[in-house]
Amino acid sequence: MKKIAILAAIFGLAGCAQPQDEQNLPENVMVTGTNPIISNQFAADPTARVFNGKLYMFPSHDIPSVITHHDGSAWFSMADYHVFSSEDLTTWTDHGVIVTQEDVPWGRSDAYSMWAPDCVERNGKYYFYFPDASKNGGFAVGVAIADKPEGPYEVQPEPIKGINGIDPCVLQASDGNAYIFWGNGRCAKLAENMIELAEDNPKEVVKWGPREFEMVGVSCLKGLPSRQAEGPFAFEYNGNYYLTYPYVRNNTEVIGYAMSKNPMGPYEYKGIIMAEHENGCWTNHHSIVNFKGQWYFFYHHNPYSPHFDKNRSAQIEKLYFNEDGTIQEIKPTKRGVGPIKATQKVQLDRYSCIDGAAIEYLDTTDYFKGWKTVFEKAGDKVCFNEVDFGRKAPAEVTFCVAAPKGGKVAVTAGETAQFDIPASAQWAEVTLPMPYKAKKMQDVKVELVEGEDVEIDWIRFE
Repeated sequence: MKKIAILAAIFGLAGCAQPQDEQNLPENVMVTGTNPIISNQFAADPTARVFNGKLYMFPSHDIPSVITHHDGSAWFSMADYHVFSSEDLTTWTDHGVIVTQEDVPWGRSDAYSMWAPDCVERNGKYYFYFPDASKNGGFAVGVAIADKPEGPYEVQPEPIKGINGIDPCVLQASDGNAYIFWGNGRCAKLAENMIELAEDNPKEVVKWGPREFEMVGVSCLKGLPSRQAEGPFAFEYNGNYYLTYPYVRNNTEVIGYAMSKNPMGPYEYKGIIMAEHENGCWTNHHSIVNFKGQWYFFYHHNPYSPHFDKNRSAQIEKLYFNEDGTIQEIKPTKRGVGPIKATQKVQLDRYSCIDGAAIEYLDTTDYFKGWKTVFEKAGDKVCFNEVDFGRKAPAEVTFCVAAPKGGKVAVTAGETAQFDIPASAQWAEVTLPMPYKAKKMQDVKVELVEGEDVEIDWIRFE
């Protein structure tokens, strides 16, 4: 029997109610599986690490701007760090704040400049590296130490001597040493205690000038076409060392990379991993990790802040290597990488492919409420790949839908069936019987067969 639950628009609700399985989640747990992966706050500069079989993400934390740039414009504002974890890249736990600017004895407590961090494990301890504006001027890199990746972390009383810059990254190489990279192309070996440099003179991997990079000394990065580089992330794979980083091209950052047989270079520039964001979002920042046999590329974009690109959100794509070790270029997607169960909300607006349909925000006064798919005319369609129906075929499908004139949609999940959508000017949950058995992993396609201006927030199979 058809069931319809109407949610009155006069109560200010955008979209339909949370499904029962998501209502029961703890407040610090969110289910996404699509891009962006964190849906309740901004999470930029995502550094991903695998500890004890679980993926941990250490991003910076953008907030609405409270400081201004030297030209008077609103600027990046970051006052603390959270750590998130996931076992499946779909369900994320926010373990809360691990370091704030007030915790840093050598840092300015009003700078809001806690930019891209990193975290590594060594000898049973977790070392969290972060930049902050120093009371002595400029930037320094500090270290906080914990017994568990989610903390609590104890900030060391002094920053790392010899580092003046931002965006630290630590490479634990197969030669047994740990190397720290930071800022605009410097790197050095870390001492065994992981909080001091093992050498007095860090090498310049690359030095940038006002128009182009100048090749420097014994450890130069060859052939890099850029004007500014930052945010290095180094890793090792199959006998090669990779130095990856954002750099400015056409006034917007791309992610490029270089390769070497030595952790401290020389590195040879190889090309682009990810091009500029199409909407002109100025920055990008990333990390690369192997999780359960698949390589992933973490980066950020500004979909929850479309008019201010200093509030960014973490996203993920799969990454692949060529036979010669070079990296295949990655295109950003809305679908992301997380597996979605058919009993969870299938967010069609985070589509794998689209034809004719439009994607709009549910509420332009609160972008964190997400998006909806608008089927303006018959023939408009979207597809959402990799929905896991499991072994038990669902008996019903629920649409979170608004359709002033009603309509008919076709849903394909292996087989195809058509469903009549009743007229409703307000958001409604419409539950209808499934006439065929959908099992295992399926790509789901939804197409408007009859009607116009049918809006769908999500669908769910039970």
